[in-house]
Amino acid sequence: MDLDFELLGPVQLSTALIVALITVYLYRRLKPCSDVAVDYDVPTPEQCRPDWKGEVLESPSLKVSGSTAIHCYCPANGKYLGIVNPATPDGIDRAIAKAQEAQKEWAKTTFGQRRRVLKTILKYVLEHQSDIARVACLDSGKTRVDASFGEILVTAEKLKWTIDHGEKALKAEKRPTNLLMMYKINEVRWEPLGVVAACVSWNYPFHNLLGPIISALFSGNAIIVKGSENTAWSSAYFTSIVTSALRACNHSPNLIQSIVCWPSVAPHLTSHPGISHITFIGSRSVAHAVCASAAKALTPVTVELGGKDAAIVLDDVRDLKKVASILMRGVFQSAGQNCIGIERVVALPKSYRGLIQLLAPRIRALRVGSALDEEEGVDVGATISDVGFDRLERLIKEAVGQGAKLLVGGRRYPHSKYPKGHYFQPTLLVDVTPSMRIAQEEVFAPIFVLMPAANVDDAISIANSTEYGLGASVFGTSTNDLDKVVEEVRVGMVSVNDFAVYYAVQLPFGGVKGSGYGRFAGEEGLRALCNTKAVCRDRFPALLSTAIPRPLDYPIQSARKAWEMCVGIVELGPVFVQTVLAAV
Repeated sequence: MDLDFELLGPVQLSTALIVALITVYLYRRLKPCSDVAVDYDVPTPEQCRPDWKGEVLESPSLKVSGSTAIHCYCPANGKYLGIVNPATPDGIDRAIAKAQEAQKEWAKTTFGQRRRVLKTILKYVLEHQSDIARVACLDSGKTRVDASFGEILVTAEKLKWTIDHGEKALKAEKRPTNLLMMYKINEVRWEPLGVVAACVSWNYPFHNLLGPIISALFSGNAIIVKGSENTAWSSAYFTSIVTSALRACNHSPNLIQSIVCWPSVAPHLTSHPGISHITFIGSRSVAHAVCASAAKALTPVTVELGGKDAAIVLDDVRDLKKVASILMRGVFQSAGQNCIGIERVVALPKSYRGLIQLLAPRIRALRVGSALDEEEGVDVGATISDVGFDRLERLIKEAVGQGAKLLVGGRRYPHSKYPKGHYFQPTLLVDVTPSMRIAQEEVFAPIFVLMPAANVDDAISIANSTEYGLGASVFGTSTNDLDKVVEEVRVGMVSVNDFAVYYAVQLPFGGVKGSGYGRFAGEEGLRALCNTKAVCRDRFPALLSTAIPRPLDYPIQSARKAWEMCVGIVELGPVFVQTVLAAV
């Protein structure tokens, strides 16, 4: 039936429009969708069962004399988790070959097909949060709350962002032309590189593993992920979450190859000609070796090396107690083992005095232990290893000798219930100055370092005084002061009146100076895994295309006439623009 809108009154017209909009909405909601999530299951490790006891090792260690295997254990209690056989050079070659073959078909998939895989993974993650958190806690020693925030929440948000915005980031983009080339259409395309690699750190065994996989898959690549030996046990389960999702969506699980190897074998991966890009998350010393190795094959590397992030607290904060809570989360999240954790709190005089009064009793009250055996009453979990405890105690003792005051903690913590666990006391060290080593070196531990600043300029100077430049935070109310800090701190990311929220919203992640270069996350992260291809084509190919003028056609007949024409062509654009501007 055709509607004659001229015969309809305002009420009838409004009703017709509402009905039409509802019809369109219902059609879009109910029509068959090609990217709906698929149900699947992954066997949970037996160590996650409530009745699992586990053997407590006498001397927990990843490497055991007479064995080439990685001996995995829980750093919170020293319980043996199992062994993982490390990859060999031949094994790495086979993994890359499998990934290359699978990527040929994956590169042909649509964004809708890739979204379906990510939606399938997201559904599994949301429905199996407890299992994922428990595995992460077993392998890293962190608390369940830290696993929820640092592992599950950020992974879910990365999946959601990529599902919602990934296609826009990677769709071909039109670019402007100029007067001489006005008959051309210009665009930039982002095409998959092939097989990329990620060498990730142990502090977030689930998120650090899945983050690069999400970006690689959506950008059309296959990926080799090398996890840390420290969290080798959990890698198999976390990887199977993705490979099972691929299989459930009728794609090859070989797109994802998860390996763990000893440091002596890693250069075979990082220098491999079959790898088109490397994302490295780790220490500065290892980064030098990775980049030197990658240079042999001219492989580009995105490098994230941690930092010495400062949180600047101005004197005009509205609620210092609220700020103190945010600072404590920033310092003690995952026992301080967080690349964007707050390593220094730089406070102006009024806030400085108030923070000391607020923080000392709260840090003193923090409870240390294993969240796996004590569901309640644990604030700070274990560290991944006790290897660095001597260094931490030296840094603290040295700072006290130079004038700092140790108000809480300051040494390793021998846990009465978990004597084989790796624990360090939550620590509060105040009156720290930039010249002290603990203000310059990354500690990666549950140590709250409080530094006084005379004014805003002094606070910025202190924040910029290290070789690092990853992230920063600033707390206050004055727009001018906040903007001044944001503009003048030399870092890659800044949170205003918050901690590390730039990561939760998928802004480009990375730093400057000694914190590395390149970016992952957001549009920049997806595009970094692609070949940026520039394409220029005729706008009206049947009517207008490039033709070489006779004076410029080879062989050139007259050098003078050719030069005069060149001058005229060069001047044509600017002269035309100046003429138009003069007329206006």
